Amino acid sequence: MKRITALLYHDFTALDVLGPLEVLGRLPGYEIRYASLFGGPVSNEKGLVVMTEALSSPGPGDILLIPGGMGSRQLVLQDDFLAALRKAALASTVVMTVCTGSALAAAAGLLDGLHATGNKRAFDWTMSMGKKVLWQRDARWTRDGKFYTAAGVSAGIDMALGFVADHFGRERALSLAEGMEYVWNERSEDGWCFKRQGK
Repeated sequence: MKRITALLYHDFTALDVLGPLEVLGRLPGYEIRYASLFGGPVSNEKGLVVMTEALSSPGPGDILLIPGGMGSRQLVLQDDFLAALRKAALASTVVMTVCTGSALAAAAGLLDGLHATGNKRAFDWTMSMGKKVLWQRDARWTRDGKFYTAAGVSAGIDMALGFVADHFGRERALSLAEGMEYVWNERSEDGWCFKRQGK
């Protein structure tokens, strides 16, 4: 059984995690696990508490999901977290980031030379975490090799459906979206970005 590991930390954003997992959890052959650096209960900014296991080495076919949240502002400065994140990401078959989770991946040196995006409200700060990253401000999500990155919060759902389309076919992605009663933003361009820029 392949694993989808959501790497949690205090003050993560719930939909960054639960949105993609609602999609990915409908795929056969995967199990979901919640991990943190040392394990134990982790609470988010809205008071949701999740019991986690200590982060361990991924196996073949495993997916690592890195959410954003206010807690990411402190974690980009914590070398032990970044080292563990980097080790887990390099061993994973697919890595997904949502929102300021892209800043964590960038700070760990995982996105150098790759196309990536992140939350538009925090985009300048996110870019400052990775000067060698090919940041895509207008993208709702990106794929570069095994790395998928999404813009803010709900964009993680679209990214996850994009992953399904890439690996299981577009019809499967559309079927999952229909089952969720969700209108998939299939194009990777981000309409929210255009609105904020007055386009």
